[in-house]
Amino acid sequence: MSKKPVQKGNQVETTGHSWDGIEEYNNPLPKWWVYIFYACIVWGIGYTIAYPAWPGIQSATAGVLGWSTRANVAADIEQAAEKLAPINAKLEAAELTAIQSDAELNAYAVSAGAAVFKTWCAQCHGSGAAGAVGYPNLLDNDWLWGGDIEAIHATISHGIRNEDDDDARYSEMPAFGELLEPAEVEQVVNFVMTLSGGEAKDASLVEAGAVVYEDNCSACHMEDGSGDREQGAPNLTDAIWLYGGSYEDILETVNYSRYGVMPPWSADASEAGRLTEAQVRAVSVYVHQLGGGE
Repeated sequence: MSKKPVQKGNQVETTGHSWDGIEEYNNPLPKWWVYIFYACIVWGIGYTIAYPAWPGIQSATAGVLGWSTRANVAADIEQAAEKLAPINAKLEAAELTAIQSDAELNAYAVSAGAAVFKTWCAQCHGSGAAGAVGYPNLLDNDWLWGGDIEAIHATISHGIRNEDDDDARYSEMPAFGELLEPAEVEQVVNFVMTLSGGEAKDASLVEAGAVVYEDNCSACHMEDGSGDREQGAPNLTDAIWLYGGSYEDILETVNYSRYGVMPPWSADASEAGRLTEAQVRAVSVYVHQLGGGE
């Protein structure tokens, strides 16, 4: 049998338990703390009844009050949309080339377009729009399909090489590794490197590469290598390379081709689109004024 707790003088009563000579005090919690604890339990039970709380397989318990954070957010979005409806209607009705001349409309488009860009475009083109390997830099003047406001709007609306929009920008470079001999590929890669003022890896192959280029590449990239925006054929003379401009990068491009895809963003142009016409116009204006728009 355990000994009865002993209290000596002003010492706190113990529970009688002892571990290696260490005794446990019988020191009860303050009553005010216990009452608050019980109140929290009661409040927690009431909260789970009144508000969404317990997760289920497909949804959480709704709560008797029917309160929903999603419904509140949806209401706020709807309220904001109602406030912006007049200026969005004005933006949709305006000529694309005339938006910049309207100070109020242009300021709204740039602000709204920045929000759209950060939400939907920054994942690929970067938060500063400087792009990355395989994702175009939107700050320079190198535009595959044209950099004026109308061309940018068309690209954003319909996308590039996607299967969701019949009006998507489309171009396809053959995989010349399947069409040319390895020696010919090496020759044309060395020649292409010189088009932008660079040095060939093997200067002795440049002359032969010029012949290969003329026979196989000039139809799209033009004889001088300046490219063709109607076909989406890159300019090879400006030292701006979407997939890298080293010998190895260009060799891989020529051998295997590249096939970047951009989705259509306009809900008016494609069922796969995500943005309203006002949003597409706003982000078009935003991209156009970043510094590379023509």
